Amino acid sequence: MNTTTTKSTELLSPVWTHLTNIQPVKGKGIYLYDEDGNQYMDFTSGIGVINTGHCHPNVVAAVKEQAEHLLFGQMNCVIPPATIQLAGLLNEVTPPQINRFFFANSGAEATEGCVKLAKAATGRQNVIVFQGSFHGRTHLAMAMTTSKTVYRHKYQPLPGGIFVSPFPYAYYYGWDENTTVDFCLKQLDLILHGQTAPDETAAIIIEPILGEGGYVPAPARFLQHLRKVCDEHGILLIIDEVQSGFGRTGELFCYQHSGVEPDILVMAKGLGSGLPISAIGASAELMEKWTPGTHGGTYGGGSAIASAAACATIRTIQEENLVDNASKRGKQLMDGLKRLQTKFPVIGEVRGKGLMVATEFTNPDGQPDAESASKVLKACLDANLLILICGTYKNVIRWIPPLVVEERQVEEALKIFEKALEY
Repeated sequence: MNTTTTKSTELLSPVWTHLTNIQPVKGKGIYLYDEDGNQYMDFTSGIGVINTGHCHPNVVAAVKEQAEHLLFGQMNCVIPPATIQLAGLLNEVTPPQINRFFFANSGAEATEGCVKLAKAATGRQNVIVFQGSFHGRTHLAMAMTTSKTVYRHKYQPLPGGIFVSPFPYAYYYGWDENTTVDFCLKQLDLILHGQTAPDETAAIIIEPILGEGGYVPAPARFLQHLRKVCDEHGILLIIDEVQSGFGRTGELFCYQHSGVEPDILVMAKGLGSGLPISAIGASAELMEKWTPGTHGGTYGGGSAIASAAACATIRTIQEENLVDNASKRGKQLMDGLKRLQTKFPVIGEVRGKGLMVATEFTNPDGQPDAESASKVLKACLDANLLILICGTYKNVIRWIPPLVVEERQVEEALKIFEKALEY
């Protein structure tokens, strides 16, 4: 019989990449602790998952209470009350027309599901996505993901009917915002005339802030025009809030910054405070066009524990004013990073909304500087500050601390980052 120590990672598949080899045994607030008592500032939030912080007492209590009564109820067989309760809470915080909810386990599952819903509801086949997008790692979601080749590498051919339009990433193009938006809207119109006609386009799906693509916010004018195009042609607008939702950007959902409302809303990550759960929200009219039995899953909606955690998460975000805290601490973080940008020109741009913030590293000629980003990241990790890199060229450091982060903790992280920049 094979034996191994509890610390060994050799039995894990190497397909996972690892930011660190830390094996935390405890989490509290923004901190993780290993068995030796070392403390780490977690400014990754598990890639935008732990919005309420590690082991928030409200979430822990909800999980404990639910576990004593019901762990699981398979949705095709019974209906867990906790799932009904979660649907009610989501109905309260989403636009009035979004009043039906489907639950799954992950963002990728929700993305796959929302495209099936769009195709079923419209009778159309094609989907438009944007350059730099990340929608998941399952086969259809891979076809919709364009942020890095690694997510698609050697898996092609992928499902068809996916068309890619430019995202208004002004810093990349070297233009001002209005010029960039005008260009991207013109290219979208070209796609609708040259590649996928409106009457065969089921949906346009967009992250209101690119995630893996570099933490690039979509300008409000761009999202507003997408809404107009969709309305004119009967195309469904899907907003992917997997990473940007539940207070992350200083609004409960990022689309609220633009005044645009989606036809279909995709949610995950921050919804469950670490429990695996995702959701698709749409109108009753759309959902009724989804033929019963054509989509589902063993665990989707059936985990009473995940639903209870999600209910506690939503309530905690509301009761503790975490959306407001994300806005205030995000401004503090952005202001601090912009001050550092004046001192360290290797930071080409600081951007973001709320506590979804990016520092893009570039060479003097404006080209991506992945090497500097990597060195700064390593120095931060050595100082027990956990942060992540993203962007197509791996030259963007992203800041996603839990929404419970305090003013002094942001200042501490900025000091560590400044020292790292002096490498």
